[in-house]
Amino acid sequence: MTEYFSGFGWKDVIDILIVAWIIYRVILLVKGTRAAQMLLGLGFIILVYFFSQKLGFFTLRWILSYFLAPIVLIIIILFQNDIRRALTQVGRTSFFSYPGFLGEAPILEEVVRASVSLANRKIGALIVWERRTGLDDYIEGGTTIDAKVTREILTSVFLPTSSIHDGAMIIQKGRITTAGCILPLTINPDHSKELGTRHRAALGLTEDTDAVVIIISEEQGTISLAIGGKLTRELDGPTLRQTLQGLLGPKKRER
Repeated sequence: MTEYFSGFGWKDVIDILIVAWIIYRVILLVKGTRAAQMLLGLGFIILVYFFSQKLGFFTLRWILSYFLAPIVLIIIILFQNDIRRALTQVGRTSFFSYPGFLGEAPILEEVVRASVSLANRKIGALIVWERRTGLDDYIEGGTTIDAKVTREILTSVFLPTSSIHDGAMIIQKGRITTAGCILPLTINPDHSKELGTRHRAALGLTEDTDAVVIIISEEQGTISLAIGGKLTRELDGPTLRQTLQGLLGPKKRER
């Protein structure tokens, strides 16, 4: 057996570790998504193809060979959203901390208080917090504000009398930069059909970026939080504060 490992060196170890890390990241990326089910289905078809070769099922192998011939194109078409998300994550990966600050305690507190106030008054709102992935593509068409984050400004923007109350407000580098922004709606059929436009817009943005989005429902007066294409609903003030501190606070930046 030693002859099989005679040429095995440190480069091979690194090679194996890199491949294992890539597979691990792919599994984390597709875990709990539709991509996981499609990947299992594609894997099953490939497995049937190899078995048809071994067992001599000529017709089945011939059909599957034509289906699997453009395998790279098939993967790109089926997993285009997941590939885009993976490339975005690779592009924003850094061995250093977040640049600047994301959410100092006073800023977080202003957002939490404004969110609770809006929820109590059943005023709909969509507050987006930029993290590593830039959101400049989504601020086009919005109204430039460039103001300090305060409860008064947050509340006034989303009042029904405001001309930009239906769009999203974006916070970048600790300042309110734009309001009235239009976000892409999620097309994931796994989400509840009962979700409104604001919730679907929040999910759509967080499926493509690492942004944190607060959603205030005007119908139910509840606070929700979207991140990574997932929605956490019916948050109260303390829970929202604690969650935002974990996602945007100083501890997050030290990593």
